Amino acid sequence: MKCEKLELTDEWDKVFPKNDNVDHRKITFINKYGITLAADLYKPKGAEGKLPAIAISGPFGAIKEQSSGLYAQELASRGFLTIAFDPSFTGESGGEPRYMASPDINTEDFQAAVDYLSTSDEVDADRIGILGICGWGGMALNAASIDTRVKATVTSTMYNMTRINAKGYFDEADSPDARYEMKVALNNQRTEDYKNGEYVMAGG
Repeated sequence: MKCEKLELTDEWDKVFPKNDNVDHRKITFINKYGITLAADLYKPKGAEGKLPAIAISGPFGAIKEQSSGLYAQELASRGFLTIAFDPSFTGESGGEPRYMASPDINTEDFQAAVDYLSTSDEVDADRIGILGICGWGGMALNAASIDTRVKATVTSTMYNMTRINAKGYFDEADSPDARYEMKVALNNQRTEDYKNGEYVMAGG
């Protein structure tokens, strides 16, 4: 499989300070949809041999320079090889259109991260875990439910996007009438977007 050439920043560009006890480098890998993903790999300084590994992503809409990277660096300081990756369509990763989410593709992103880790000479392939933050907690659970290579799964402050989409925030739209009105509004917006020649981004 051929990776798309991505524009990756070489300098330290995180919102948290660099830990001098952890080595860091950029990597890329590809998912089965042909989208190239960008990730930061963290490893304990001076570590040798095959290490237990963890793939990390989230929160929903965030990038690896934020909390997933902080989790990854901290876990690397405790002996793990970690990768914090930008999901498809987000950050330095590839995929069009930009800034969208797809449960199928984003679940696959976690599996593609496991593909990378399970074939790395630096990783003990029998000791791979995944960690999903916020909305990516659900993606991590999806991936873990179908991928037997994943030996441990953690969700942190998990956000149930399926429930929110079905019932609204705090179940405020939990009635057949409210759900129907939501569908009417979404479909009317599609018609308007098509007339205007571009799709309006939703909040989240």
